[in-house]
Amino acid sequence: MKIRLEQKEQTRRRLIDAALQLAAEHGFSALSLRDVAKAADITPAGFYRHFRDLDELGLVMVDEIALALRQLIREARSRFKERRGRTRASIEAFMDYVHQKPHLFRLLLGERLGGSRAFREALRKEIDIFIAELGEELEAQARAAGRPTKDIPLAAEAVVAIVFSVGAEGLDLPRHRHSGLIDRIITEVHLVLAGAGLIKR
Repeated sequence: MKIRLEQKEQTRRRLIDAALQLAAEHGFSALSLRDVAKAADITPAGFYRHFRDLDELGLVMVDEIALALRQLIREARSRFKERRGRTRASIEAFMDYVHQKPHLFRLLLGERLGGSRAFREALRKEIDIFIAELGEELEAQARAAGRPTKDIPLAAEAVVAIVFSVGAEGLDLPRHRHSGLIDRIITEVHLVLAGAGLIKR
């Protein structure tokens, strides 16, 4: 029984990995059950032993992205050494995420406006959570420094937009060229934070 359960879990994992890779290359809306099953090396009928339909699989894929984003937040916090180094630590952690999990990041970027409605809404919810956690971090820093906090939600949203859009360029750059991109993102993020009164210009 234990071996059978392990085999079932391994097959489920293959389906998820296959769907993530295919969706990163072609978009979630282009996925077909048959293509996912073939990439996972199982029959289409076997798919239904693990998922009700592609939408259910899609929500599991969003969970994978959400887990990666939460790991990113934890990694960024673990790199904090001093307040003025937080932006660099966070962005370096993000670029490591882009480098290590490009298929997840491509999916995150490509499906915010596309895909099925359930997939899109679930993804938007996770991005909103990511923005909210950044906002909490910025608010804690602002209060500690006696700075205004009223524009923090908008600042957090703008920072995430910059990091995602500019960070996407890292997908097509060799790793050794990431340092210049990181410096550019830091400059743009600092402009947003300065505009919101969260740091000195």
